[in-house]
Amino acid sequence: MREQGATTLAPALSRATASAGEWRWGLPVLESPFVTEKPLLILASNSPRRRQLLALAGWEFKVSAADVDESQRPNESPADYVLRLAETKARATAAAVADSDQIVLAADTTVVDGTDILGKPKDNAEAIAMLRRLRGHTHQVYSGIALLRLSDKRSTICLANRVDGFLLKDLCITDVPMRDYSDEEIRAYVQTGDPLDKAGAYAIQHPEFRPVASLEGCFASVMGLPMCHVILLMRKMNIQPDPGFFASCAILLEYQCPVNLAGLEKPVRSLLKGKE
Repeated sequence: MREQGATTLAPALSRATASAGEWRWGLPVLESPFVTEKPLLILASNSPRRRQLLALAGWEFKVSAADVDESQRPNESPADYVLRLAETKARATAAAVADSDQIVLAADTTVVDGTDILGKPKDNAEAIAMLRRLRGHTHQVYSGIALLRLSDKRSTICLANRVDGFLLKDLCITDVPMRDYSDEEIRAYVQTGDPLDKAGAYAIQHPEFRPVASLEGCFASVMGLPMCHVILLMRKMNIQPDPGFFASCAILLEYQCPVNLAGLEKPVRSLLKGKE
């Protein structure tokens, strides 16, 4: 379990220096001063991209990432895979660090080409192979999110690292058309080291490589956290985002998202589940 102190992240367009270090690729830097009050939300991920996206909503949160087995089960579909991992991460984090009045948010994102799940490349050679495979056609990015609120049970039970509570899950699927980039561009991008911690070996937001030709789905989901879907789940727990969230998100991503433009009434290709 990797945990950071409780933080309040200032508005996402701040250019102040962050105590956790600067964000990459020229995206805005977020302030993260330490606070004494216990935050409502725990983000079960160390991803700087997820931290940055979540900060747009204006909620106080701390980071505590759980180490879980991310192996795919036999015959497990991509949707089942990311939803299972999101729930597993949420429950593992809740069992380790969450208090009964806190909410844990976990996510898992994977790249799917045809029927194959493409995880993080193990080395440069595999990164090159993945990028060659993906170029010039459309694949899918699956993002599963899980929101676990412990206080919805009169007594929280923890047996074999399973924590009961009120669980909501959401699935976002985005079609991602890749441009026909060259082998030279692939090699230059791989040399930056950026692909090695990314599913599918790419970052949609990379300012130089820019592998995606165009997009009509959720940009934030391809980055790792579909924020409109997170907001839908938080609203089911009567928690609202900062009123300026949608404008800030559009500015940060330089993208007009069709999900939030639709008013969040009918999320794009979304499956919403809830259970008590």
